[in-house]
Amino acid sequence: MAMTGSKLIMSILIALAVVAAVDAQLSESFYAAKCPKGPAKVAEVIKSWVARDRTLAPALLRLHFHDCFVRGCDGSVLLDGPKSEKNAGGNKGSLRGFDVIDDVKAKVEALCPGVVSCSDILALAARDAIVAMGGTNWTVPLGRRDGVLSIQSEADADLPSPFASFAALSSSFAKKGLNTKDLVVLSGSHTVGLAQCAVMQTRLYNFSTTVKTDPALEPSFAAALKRQCKQGDLTKKIKMDQTKAVDSWDANYYSNVVRGKSLFTSDDQLKRNSASLKIVQQMNRAPSPFNTEFGAAMVKMGRIGVLTGTSGQIRKKCNVKN
Repeated sequence: MAMTGSKLIMSILIALAVVAAVDAQLSESFYAAKCPKGPAKVAEVIKSWVARDRTLAPALLRLHFHDCFVRGCDGSVLLDGPKSEKNAGGNKGSLRGFDVIDDVKAKVEALCPGVVSCSDILALAARDAIVAMGGTNWTVPLGRRDGVLSIQSEADADLPSPFASFAALSSSFAKKGLNTKDLVVLSGSHTVGLAQCAVMQTRLYNFSTTVKTDPALEPSFAAALKRQCKQGDLTKKIKMDQTKAVDSWDANYYSNVVRGKSLFTSDDQLKRNSASLKIVQQMNRAPSPFNTEFGAAMVKMGRIGVLTGTSGQIRKKCNVKN
């Protein structure tokens, strides 16, 4: 047990050291000389896609998150392959936006061939997509380079599960150099987006041998979910925030967590720990500090495992290494 604890502490220290090392290498003005119009082109293309389909905004945010949590923010989630990250349990059939990133990359390459990395495009796209749907803005330090490996088993091991306990979530985030506040704040992105009914089957119909439905779900909310997600339905998608007619970026997620109206077990777990509950309550106050804190957490997450200098490469196409 002591060995497990020491390994966790060591992984946290290594993650923090890596973040500190790349702090000076990433910069908002990284492309000012070599591709000054690149970031604006990313925003332009993303805006046009989101205008046609608002659900792409949370999808692109999720794509960036899933990239950073496996091998760091190196664009590895974008690589094709029979055993790539795309085929991991938490990605296959649910991760979206690859065609959007490919379109952005092609247009940026037309401006500045071989300059802007796919990992930077992904970081910019996540921010620009949320802005395009009327959400918050944050700075995006640039200068990442692209990785050349994408391994399904690593994604299966590293991606936080929607069924996870608070202890498992906390450990998963700590290994990436993220703390409890980061966990709670980044989870707030569940205020927008879609979820598959497959994820809800256990909470609604098979919670335990004695109780079919998770008692943590507010009863009328559980009944409403059952009308949308029938038993055995593994394909239908429903809104993450069921309390709003139209997806909008706000702090309503935290109200849902408190009231037993959040979809995932992992969301509900945020109120089962005293430290995380305190942060949930802070985010749920008006005026909420959520937008400011979310931006800070995204900048921090965007530095995980970054490749800079001569490490990695600048891919010509995001789905294949050079």
